[in-house]
Amino acid sequence: MKKVGGPEGILQNGAVDDSVAKTSQLLAELNFEEDEEDTYYTKDLPVHACSYCGIHDPACVVYCNTSKKWFCNGRGNTSGSHIVNHLVRAKCKEVTLHKDGPLGETVLECYNCGCRNVFLLGFIPAKADSVVVLLCRQPCASQSSLKDINWDSSQWQPLIQDRCFLSWLVKIPSEQEQLRARQITAQQINKLEELWKENPSATLEDLEKPGVDEEPQHVLLRYEDAYQYQNIFGPLVKLEADYDKKLKESQTQDNITVRWDLGLNKKRIAYFTLPKTDSDMRLMQGDEICLRYKGDLAPLWKGIGHVIKVPDNYGDEIAIELRSSVGAPVEVTHNFQVDFVWKSTSFDRMQSALKTFAVDETSVSGYIYHKLLGHEVEDVIIKCQLPKRFTAQGLPDLNHSQVYAVKTVLQRPLSLIQGPPGTGKTVTSATIVYHLARQGNGPVLVCAPSNIAVDQLTEKIHQTGLKVVRLCAKSREAIDSPVSFLALHNQIRNMDSMPELQKLQQLKDETGELSSADEKRYRALKRTAERELLMNADVICCTCVGAGDPRLAKMQFRSILIDESTQATEPECMVPVVLGAKQLILVGDHCQLGPVVMCKKAAKAGLSQSLFERLVVLGIRPIRLQVQYRMHPALSAFPSNIFYEGSLQNGVTAGSAQPRVGGLEGVQPGEVKPVVTA
Repeated sequence: MKKVGGPEGILQNGAVDDSVAKTSQLLAELNFEEDEEDTYYTKDLPVHACSYCGIHDPACVVYCNTSKKWFCNGRGNTSGSHIVNHLVRAKCKEVTLHKDGPLGETVLECYNCGCRNVFLLGFIPAKADSVVVLLCRQPCASQSSLKDINWDSSQWQPLIQDRCFLSWLVKIPSEQEQLRARQITAQQINKLEELWKENPSATLEDLEKPGVDEEPQHVLLRYEDAYQYQNIFGPLVKLEADYDKKLKESQTQDNITVRWDLGLNKKRIAYFTLPKTDSDMRLMQGDEICLRYKGDLAPLWKGIGHVIKVPDNYGDEIAIELRSSVGAPVEVTHNFQVDFVWKSTSFDRMQSALKTFAVDETSVSGYIYHKLLGHEVEDVIIKCQLPKRFTAQGLPDLNHSQVYAVKTVLQRPLSLIQGPPGTGKTVTSATIVYHLARQGNGPVLVCAPSNIAVDQLTEKIHQTGLKVVRLCAKSREAIDSPVSFLALHNQIRNMDSMPELQKLQQLKDETGELSSADEKRYRALKRTAERELLMNADVICCTCVGAGDPRLAKMQFRSILIDESTQATEPECMVPVVLGAKQLILVGDHCQLGPVVMCKKAAKAGLSQSLFERLVVLGIRPIRLQVQYRMHPALSAFPSNIFYEGSLQNGVTAGSAQPRVGGLEGVQPGEVKPVVTA
C-alpha cells in the first residue's frame, strides 16, 4: 500500500510520540481512500456490478434471473439489501450466484422439488454430514416430508433474514466498500425501477435527463371548460393504458399443461393452470388469451380464445373457448405457451367519451355540463308527477330514508346516493329506475363498473316487470350468469317475429359457419333485431365501458344511473354520461374502496379519485341511506360512529341477528366486549 507522509520521518525528528504517529498513519490512509474514491466508480464497471450502487465483488453480488441484472447484498441507504429491494419491487424471485463467488455459479433452488422462489427457500443441516441442504418451506421442509430422510427439519432457517441474504451464502460488503460505492436513495431506487419497466437498459444517470421524471398534470377540482378537462384526463388514461399493456404482455407463461374438452356449442375448450405469481394482473372472464404449441409431437400451432372460467374457490383452473379449433393439437397436453392479449377497447372508449364531452354540446345537458366542471349553477327542480306509492312492484317496501332518496332523485337533474354497507342500495336503485322508466322518456341506461354489479341490479330491475335488456360484450356471450336470459344475444334467439333470423341462427349452430351470402344476410337481420330490442326496452343495463358499444352509438338516454360509481374512475363514468344525460344519478359510497388504478403515476395524479368523490368535495351533498339490514347492531355501531357520524340505524334487532350455527367462543350476541384498536 502506498503511504503518504508516513510516520517514520516524524519519529526520526523526535518531535512526537507513538500516538501522534498512529494518528498520522490513519490520516494518510484516509487521504488514500479519498483519492481512490474519485476514480473508483468513474471507471468502467464490470457487467456484474450492482445496478444500484456499483459494488462488484463477485462474493457480494447476485444475478436476478428475471430482470437479467446484478445486485449486491449491501444495504447502502436503504432498509434492506439491494438485491432484496429489487426482488420485492420488481416482483422477481429467482436468482443465481456469481461463478467467482465462494459457491460458484449456482441457481438457488429447492433440493427436493426444484422450487426457485428465494422467499420460500431455506436451509437445514444434514445430521450426518457437514453440509447444508436448500429446501422450500412448504411442503419440503415440513416434518412429514422428511421423516425418512437424514435431515433435521427443526433446524430449517430462511435464506433471507432481516431483508438480506445470509452472509455465508452471499457476502455482505464491508462498511468501507459501501461508503465508497455510488450512493443511491430509496426514492431514486423507486424511480429507477419504474424507468426499467419502459427501458430495461436505463441507468441511474438517465434519471437526471430532462423529462424522465416529469409528472403528469394533477386533476383539478374545477375546470374552465371541457377542453381543459380532456387535456388533463386524457394523458392519465393513456398512462394507465400503457401500464396495463406492459403488464399484460409481460405475463407470458411457458411449459403449460393443457386439458382439452368440447363445449355444448361444439367449440374447443382448453383448461390449464397458471403458476402462482405476485403479479398485479387481473384475469377476468371475456379476456383474450393466445395459446401456442411449441413442442415436437405436433406441428406448431397458435389459437386465440377468450376466458370463460377463472380461478375460484373450487379450483385454480382457467378455461378458454377457442374461436377456431382448426389444427388444434388436442392429442397433446404438454409444452404449451400462454400469451395474454391486450385490448385497448376500454381505454379507447374512455378517450372517445372525453373527446365527445369536449366537442359535442348535445352529449349532456347544460346543467350537468357545468356541474361536472365545478361551475356555480343555480339548482334546478325537475317537474314530474311523483307516484303516490314509492315502493315498486315486485320489490320490498322501502324505509323512510329510501323513500326520501327516491322522491328527491326524481326531482333533481344530478343526484348522489350514498349507500353504506347493507342499506339497500340495489333495491333503492331498482326502484328509482322503475319510476324513471314509467315516465315514458325513453329507455333508462343503467351502468356499473363491474359485470357482477350490473347483473345484480339487472336482476332486481327485472323483478319490477320492466322490459330489461342486458347488453354484454361479445366476448362474454358464452359466459353464464343469473341474468343470461335477459342478455341481448339470447333475447334475439327467442324472437318469434324474425323466423328467417332464427332459421339462419339454427343453421349456424349446427354447421358452425354459413356461406358468405347467408352470413351477410344473417348479420343484417341480427343488427335489425338488436336495434328493435334496444329501442323498445324500458331499461338497458351494461358496464360503464360497455356503454361505449357501437350498438348504443346512435341512441340518446335522458336518464342514466351508475351504480358502484365510487369504484369507477372518472373517465370510466363519462362513457355512459356523454350519451345524452339530462338526469344523472350516481350511487356508491366514497367511504369504501375506490377505483383500482394500476399505474402509480396516474393514481398519484388523481385518476384514483372517483367522480362521486370530487362532486362531494365540490359541495354536492349525497343522500345517505340510513337503515342497515346486514349486521348485528353490535357490529354496526363501529362503522356508524367512525365513518358515518353515528347516522346508521339498525333494521335488524339483536334477536333477529342471532347466528345460525353459533357465536364466537366466549362471546354472545349483544354482549358488550372491549375492542382494542392500534
